[in-house]
Amino acid sequence: MLSWSSVPFLRVALAFIGGVAGYLYLGQEWGGSAAPWAAGLVVLYLLGWAASRRQPAPAATDAVGIVGLLAVAALGFARSQAVTESRWPDHLGRLAPRIEFYRATVDEPPVVRASTFATTVRVQAVRVAGRWQRASGGIRISLPRHETAESVPAPRYGEVWLVQGTPELSKGPANPGEFDYRRYLQTHQVYHSQFVHQSQYKVLGYAPLSLPVAISQRAAAVLDGVLRRYVPSLREYALGTALVLGFKDDIDQETKQAYANTGTTHIMAVSGLQVGLLYAALQWLLVRVPLGGSPVRRRLLTAGLGLALIWSYAFLTGLSASVLRATVMFTFVLVGQAWERQSSLINTLSAAAFCLLLRNPYLLCDVGFQLSFLAVLSIVYLQPRIVRWLDARNFFLDRVRGWQAPAVQRSWRAAAWLADAGWQLTALSIAAQVATFPLGLYYFHQFPFNFLLSNLIAVPISSLAVYVGVGLLLVKGLVALPAFLLPPAANAVLDWLPRAVGYVFQGLIWLFNEYIFLIGRLLPGAVVGSVHLSHGQTLLVFLLIGAFCVFVASKRLAWAGWCVALLALYAGSRVAEARAVAPVREFVVYSIPRRSVVGFWQGAAPEFVTADSLPLSETERTYRLRPSLILRRVRKPRYCVGWRGARVPARQVAPPDSLERTFRYPPAPLVLARWRGLRVAFVSGSLRRLAGPTPLLAADVVVLRRNPHLYPDALAAHFGGGARVVFDSSCKRWYVARQAAALRAAGFRTWDVNEQGAFTYELPTEN
Repeated sequence: MLSWSSVPFLRVALAFIGGVAGYLYLGQEWGGSAAPWAAGLVVLYLLGWAASRRQPAPAATDAVGIVGLLAVAALGFARSQAVTESRWPDHLGRLAPRIEFYRATVDEPPVVRASTFATTVRVQAVRVAGRWQRASGGIRISLPRHETAESVPAPRYGEVWLVQGTPELSKGPANPGEFDYRRYLQTHQVYHSQFVHQSQYKVLGYAPLSLPVAISQRAAAVLDGVLRRYVPSLREYALGTALVLGFKDDIDQETKQAYANTGTTHIMAVSGLQVGLLYAALQWLLVRVPLGGSPVRRRLLTAGLGLALIWSYAFLTGLSASVLRATVMFTFVLVGQAWERQSSLINTLSAAAFCLLLRNPYLLCDVGFQLSFLAVLSIVYLQPRIVRWLDARNFFLDRVRGWQAPAVQRSWRAAAWLADAGWQLTALSIAAQVATFPLGLYYFHQFPFNFLLSNLIAVPISSLAVYVGVGLLLVKGLVALPAFLLPPAANAVLDWLPRAVGYVFQGLIWLFNEYIFLIGRLLPGAVVGSVHLSHGQTLLVFLLIGAFCVFVASKRLAWAGWCVALLALYAGSRVAEARAVAPVREFVVYSIPRRSVVGFWQGAAPEFVTADSLPLSETERTYRLRPSLILRRVRKPRYCVGWRGARVPARQVAPPDSLERTFRYPPAPLVLARWRGLRVAFVSGSLRRLAGPTPLLAADVVVLRRNPHLYPDALAAHFGGGARVVFDSSCKRWYVARQAAALRAAGFRTWDVNEQGAFTYELPTEN
């Protein structure tokens, strides 16, 4: 049973997290400052602490402790306010609509996409009304990789840019249930975005915001070039550089999905696994090297070498956020071991989390931070307890007999070692999954039940691959030193060693990849997908796990009652969600670039119709429609192309080859659909007002497709003046800008799905 007295920093970290969460979810609209409140609580705590020292009393001590935790929570709230750049007086958000030019520095390596580069720049100054003034803030920049016949150079960390144009506020989710990229950017203090062409910016110079980071990223790029040279296979190179250096731009989508389906995505990111492997290798080496001296000297020397190793690795991998997080965790552990502060590793990890959050409270929103600390805490607490379930080692050692042949005895001992190692790894995987699977369901909406089988082999192979990959970089470095002094012929001879190591590294990565794909082929149904958990349900699952762990440790029946109560609350929330979704009836025009897609929702039974003649691609379904299916727990949606097979009644007023030219000039499809009393018109051709009387085709919603040529009076004459006009994603920006103003002037309400996101029309629920 975990005692609070053994983990004092855990209480402090939880209180600080509570203050940060309070700001993120409740206090962002509060204009005042929490700093005076935090200072007042700190003073009150100090006064109470001094009084309790003079006259100790249990009740007074508890009260002072509560005040202290409230002070820490207020500190978390105030610190979150202080680092929120949108609250700063010089933030560009106060000037954005009037900005003509701005000077900014590239703050991160670019993300390479199919047709664009994406990066973040930090603003130093802006020009408004012809005058330059100081400003701060981040802007997410997108650049086309190719313009006309020229290739656009990739942005480089530390470049200073002069950019023309006005940044816009980042857009929210375009469709129901989509990933909120705007919220993600805000947690990184980026509130604006801009698409910049090559003619809109100029590189003024090179002045990185952090010189160590700039040098680190240059070093990481050099090491990446070594892996690219000695691992010629593109697929193996992509995974190898992700495994050793953390560069994931070249990993294809199929490989990413295969790793996600087997629960091994964590291996593709440089994090605690790689840092821990390097430190374990150092410890293994130091055990076999006589250091001499006193125990204190050996501990300090081990800690010093360990810190030098892990921080050197962090530096050589570009000082990325994930490796820095792991390095800070191991730093606290090493310092604690050096001073023999090993009473509670949970307390040490809590101190590391507190320090990281004190520097940047928004790390609490980072998925990697959440998964890393939850996994490590769960491993520290649960793995030893799970290991005790089965004594795999002694099961085989008990079968060793003195009369057996030496070879047989060695076989039993080898089997004991393998069984113990396999069970230790299995226990580690189970412990990590216990604490992280709720977040996996919340963020990724799936859970791979084959994680035990995949991690049992994948982790050892990937660990060996990390050692070989780091060895390749070391060997290349050692060979490169004499290469400057020897003739070219000798260099070719020396190069055989890194080539040999690179061949082994590529083979291990190939084996690793093939095993992951094999698991996916053998167990295609092992992944439970399309699972949605709300914030409250995720919290209930975590509370249920915690209550169950306390029940197992304490054997108190009251905690079993809490488990039953939490389980009942969770089941009740699922039933309430299903009852709330069942009567909902909605018509949705989706925002999918250059497509005309609508959805008719009856509870959890949707029908999607592509008004054009092309079916949706798998990517469009996955990223545009699937989030809403997960949100409503839809199992079998219907997809229709061009109204063929649609259950929604629809008719063409006049097909393109008809002689009737009453409503269009020239002829073009005009589709009228009627669903649950909702009348929808889809206009994709020209619409004009005729001289004679025009029959009214009453519509509640008019969807304009492919830039139809029309006038407001013709629209009113055909469909009535009360229709809601929606520009779908197939309409061009220039067309929407011109037509929307004219339609609004005529009294129509308009909606542009490209700018405003999906259009939703909710019908009254049936009694």
